[in-house]
Formats: sequence, structure tokens, C-alpha cells
Amino acid sequence: MRPALLSREVSSGLRRNVTMTVAMVLTTAVTLMSVGAGLLVLRTIDDISALYTDRLEIQVALTPDVSETDQDCSGPTCASLRAALASAPGVGQVGFESQQQAWTRFRELFAGQSVADVARPQSLPATLRVTLTDQQAGAAAARAAVEGRPGVRGVIDQRDVVGTLFDFLDGVRNVAFALAVVQALAAILLISNTVQVSAFTRRTEVGVMRLVGATRWTTQLPFLVEAAIAGAAGGALAGIGLVAAKYAVVDDLFAAIGQAGVIPPVRITDVLVVSALLVPAGALVAGVTGYVTLRAYVKV
Repeated sequence: MRPALLSREVSSGLRRNVTMTVAMVLTTAVTLMSVGAGLLVLRTIDDISALYTDRLEIQVALTPDVSETDQDCSGPTCASLRAALASAPGVGQVGFESQQQAWTRFRELFAGQSVADVARPQSLPATLRVTLTDQQAGAAAARAAVEGRPGVRGVIDQRDVVGTLFDFLDGVRNVAFALAVVQALAAILLISNTVQVSAFTRRTEVGVMRLVGATRWTTQLPFLVEAAIAGAAGGALAGIGLVAAKYAVVDDLFAAIGQAGVIPPVRITDVLVVSALLVPAGALVAGVTGYVTLRAYVKV
């Protein structure tokens, strides 16, 4: 089909079914925006994992009697525990935090809150803080070196806390993709209906083209191009929505914890890459859906 004729047929088809075309564009945009958000959540999870991998520690809280009487870990109980941890495989450095130091850090973390005024040094245990060179083997070795020994109040593995955060983020990602799947089915059905309606409204002219020798591919091509254009428009709209959501919602929502280094910020480069991928994805999904619809349900 000549480009001029194809362009005229596509423009005519988009104008005739403008309401359904707009609905298809919006549905595709919402679907692809959900998929893009899921991809960005997945990337954020990877960034958080990389951020915390080298920061995770094993904390060995000491019993009250050791915490109160030993302020520099020079006593036999604390020194013995510290040596056992230092010799464990996969362990890097072993630091000591006294009750007074723990209280000072507690007040800094909760400054301005009533709990900071209630806490006293005696209510916080002295702690041996263990950095790891091997997150898996080191954590197990450190725990095995001190559990059940005198002077140990408890062992805290920070990976358990971060694991809870990862589980939450995984749930958010799964929900986003589940919604995207449901919306994708709705978008596919809408694209299919739009193509069928478009073909029905032009059945006479298509019939004439077939009578004068036009191939089936020639008569189908305008419908496929229309669907692809609508899908690409939906992908572009989804990309614009992701960029707008980053600046209008995400940056403000995570501003405080992002500045504190708790969660890495969502990078604009990642948003732009995902947004760029949504445009061809929308065109491809719409085009394939239109082709299957024409082959299965429409005789043109």
C-alpha cells in the first residue's frame, strides 16, 4: 500500500472512532504505568540491597551487670566475648558501645520526641557491634561464638530487620504487577473491540478494495497501524505519568528518609529508561493484539 493512501486510511480510522481510540490510549497508559512502576520498585529493591549489604551488623547486647560495671570492655567477660567474635570467620571489626554512648546515640536518633527524655543510660545495654566481611557465613559464625555465653543478653541480626523491609517491598512489587496484569487484559480486550468496530465501520470500502484485487494484508495494514499508534501514545502517556509522579509524589514522599540515606532515591535516569521502553512496548502489544483480532474474528 502506498504511504499516502496508508496515511489517509489511518487518519480516517482514528477520527471515526475517536472515543474508543482515546479509551484505548488511556487504558494502555494506565496498564503500562503500572508495569513501569513495578520495574522501578524492583530497581529500588536492588539499590537498597546494595546499599545495606556492607552496612549490616551483628549486635551483641550485654547483660545489665556487665553493661553497668564495664565502660570500656576491659573486664574479663566483655573482653572474652570480644576476642571470640574477632576470631570468628567472616567477621571484620568488633566495636564496643558503652551504655553512655548508646544513650547519646539514642537521644540523637529520637531528638524532639518524648521518648528521648524518658530514656536513661541504665535502660540501654552496652553492645558489641560486629561488622561482617561475609554476610552469610560471618553472621552464623558470630552468633555461634557468643550465644549462650555469660554476659550475653541477646544477639540482634540486622539482616532480619532489613529482610522485613525487603518482604514489604516485594509485596508492593507483586501487587503492582498483579494490577498491571488485570489492566493488561482489559487493555487487550478494548484494543480488540476497537479494531473490530473500526473494521465494521469500513466494511464497504474494504470489500471494494478486495474486489479490485487488494490482498488481505493490504486491507489489514491500516487497522494495525491505528492500533500501534494508539498503543505508542498510551506508552508515551505512561512515561510522562511516571516522570510527573517522581517529581510530584515520590520525591516529596521519600525526601526525609532519602536524605538520611535510609532508602536510595529514585533516579531520573531509571525513570527515563523505563519510560522510553514503554512506548515500543505499547505499540507492540497493540499491534499484535490487532493482528490476532483481525485474523481470528474479522474477515477483511
